[in-house]
Amino acid sequence: MSAPTQKPQQPKVTEREARQVAEAAREQDWRKPSFAKELFLGRFRLDLIHPHPMPSEEDTRRGEQFLAKLRVFCETKIDGALIEREARIPDETVNGLKKLGALGMKIDPKYGGLGLTQVYYNRALALVGSASPALGALLSAHQSIGVPQPLKIFGTQEQKDAFLPRLARTDISAFLLTEPDVGSDPARLATLAVPDGDDYVLDGVKLWTTNGVVADLLVVMARVPKSEGHKGGITAFVVEANSPGITVEHRNAFMGLRGLENGVTRFHQVRVPAANRIGPEGAGLKIALTTLNTGRLSLPAMCVGAGKWCLKIAREWSAVREQWGKPVARHEAVGTKISFIAATTFALEAVVDLASQMADEDRNDIRIEAALAKLYGSEMGCLMADELVQIRGGRGYETADSLAARGERAVPAEQMLRDLRINRIFEGSTEIMHLLIAREAVDAHLAVAGDIIDPDKSLSDKARAGAKAGGFYARWLPKLVAGPGQLPSSYAEFGPLATHLRYVERASRKLARSTFYAMSRWQGRMETKQAFLGRIVDIGAELFAMSAACVRAEHLRLTSDHGREATRLADVFCRQSRLRVEELFGRLWANTDDDDRKIVNGVLDGSYTWLEEGIVDPSGEGAWIADATPGPSEHENVHRTID
Repeated sequence: MSAPTQKPQQPKVTEREARQVAEAAREQDWRKPSFAKELFLGRFRLDLIHPHPMPSEEDTRRGEQFLAKLRVFCETKIDGALIEREARIPDETVNGLKKLGALGMKIDPKYGGLGLTQVYYNRALALVGSASPALGALLSAHQSIGVPQPLKIFGTQEQKDAFLPRLARTDISAFLLTEPDVGSDPARLATLAVPDGDDYVLDGVKLWTTNGVVADLLVVMARVPKSEGHKGGITAFVVEANSPGITVEHRNAFMGLRGLENGVTRFHQVRVPAANRIGPEGAGLKIALTTLNTGRLSLPAMCVGAGKWCLKIAREWSAVREQWGKPVARHEAVGTKISFIAATTFALEAVVDLASQMADEDRNDIRIEAALAKLYGSEMGCLMADELVQIRGGRGYETADSLAARGERAVPAEQMLRDLRINRIFEGSTEIMHLLIAREAVDAHLAVAGDIIDPDKSLSDKARAGAKAGGFYARWLPKLVAGPGQLPSSYAEFGPLATHLRYVERASRKLARSTFYAMSRWQGRMETKQAFLGRIVDIGAELFAMSAACVRAEHLRLTSDHGREATRLADVFCRQSRLRVEELFGRLWANTDDDDRKIVNGVLDGSYTWLEEGIVDPSGEGAWIADATPGPSEHENVHRTID
């Protein structure tokens, strides 16, 4: 049977069309309550997160048993320095993890997996990631966004029976969405999946395919052309990595995560059975976004592990290193950094554990909570690692191998900073996360007033929307004036932390008022105010983190021997966080956004090229974006299997 001759072309889409594609892919309904959604609306629903939800005894027993085995493996079988030095994870290390069942941590036991909860899956990733961040990334890409998760949610029973047993024990998976000229704008996706009988034929190039160099199974997002009998649209497929026509053309190298098996993958006339399509045609982006709702929790989980390690090294080093007659930790300039690392690690663990347990219970919609955890964890993880490098001074900038060669402890602080940096880009950059969360945060407003600012709506539609909005805001706005946060007795059961929860309640209402005022002021131009929206989201992230920290501290006060210490950590974190929140509130209206825009326009039109004089550019020649013209590969296939 001859293959289709249709070739991929970069779709030409307007900004509005691109937004429409993204809007169609997001979950439209809120069938379950959401703490973070309510927080952005000025409603502090503490009852949704307190008392702190807990895993069952059976889940805890199973999770702790696996963590004990995994810890022994991490301590005896993982050589993080070797992985960093050789930029490759040894096959025997991956095979050891397979034997432990680490590939199937989130897969149901009936398919050969371990069936761990999200809480214990995240703790396992934090543990492995502390031994080797590249290994943590391999396991996360395989299970958080790779083939198992979309199959679990959207796959047919036949697909689950065929693939999940392999993925639980032997097969590594990868997720392929990004293309050389397509990042967070999937409307321009060029890879095609052309129907041909009982198959689809794939053509295109995918970039930054984490695990793609060693993967056995791929989940591929491709565009199905609309035709008779085919709805078309971006669609998800499970693809065997050794299929004829697939070439891994290049193994990418990065500033960090040097053991990451990340590549460029070309598809040329690759036949994929229609039975391997996940969900209906056109559902690919919705599948990807739904998968990421909980999948995003893996990155902040590993940031928690990084924070714990930063705290350990900071404590041990700053107690030994003396300056001017006393340990550097006793000097306030260093001590404030240690306090920041300790308090932030506590809060970040509180955020991740809370969001993970909420995901396990499935009583709440956590799409915003998971996104906030990813955003906050990736940003704070980088800050903590940077502070550790500063605390270590010149030794922080020196490599672990160099330290060891001259007789000192091989502390890979600079590697930690390099490894963590990608988390601000992985699975949605900070800038994209700001926009994604902001869209969800204003969903209630758009639901009632969106037609008013939509230029495509008729006057009658706008009139109906105006009436609907009037009723909503007549009920909602008065509730933003006063609340429990103004009563000295509110949240008294939290003791010294009650004052912070009262602050969160007041700040939540202020945040909602600020959002409403901005929407009234800018209306349809609101979506262009990305710096403003970013600050709105950052305020929400801090308020969520404060809430989680207080709830966790109260839980530990009642159930552990560390209640007093936990309360102190939560108190200090909230004090630090409140300072950041107040600064962000101030910058909502006092900022340089308009001036920045003028400078950017000048830079782009060449007005400041004189400022670039007096240097040489070492970056060399070449295209800014590599050619991804479809066709057979002209490169050696660097795909390899784990032996």
